[in-house]
Amino acid sequence: MLYLWLKALHIIAMVCWFAGLFYLPRLFVYHAMSEDEASRQRFCVMERKLYRGIMLPSMIATLVFGIWLLSLNPSLYLSQGWMHAKLTLVLLLIGYHHACGAQLKRFARGENQRSHVFYRWFNEAPVLALIAIVILVVVRPF
Repeated sequence: MLYLWLKALHIIAMVCWFAGLFYLPRLFVYHAMSEDEASRQRFCVMERKLYRGIMLPSMIATLVFGIWLLSLNPSLYLSQGWMHAKLTLVLLLIGYHHACGAQLKRFARGENQRSHVFYRWFNEAPVLALIAIVILVVVRPF
């Protein structure tokens, strides 16, 4: 029963984390397009609250519940190729998460050098990771 509760909590935390990973770069698109100071300040507040209030706690919860799940039967999970691929993608997502945080700080300092077009493409990375992770976990191709 513990396994099912941990799995449910892991999935809930992951969904919340991905919601932030999808939405923050979209805010960057609009922030990069904003032309007045009031809009830029509003986006800074929205970005900071999303990152600190939703994304960071959700990422931590996802990792805690995921590690807890792994610890229930590490020899089984860590002997499977799909799990190694999933964990690699999770590490890349953690890097992406921190890249978003670094970009948030650049926006807050008024140092953004990128256009809204860059952020439109940047926004696609977590989508590809989510597709791959779901396929790996459900299909377990190797």
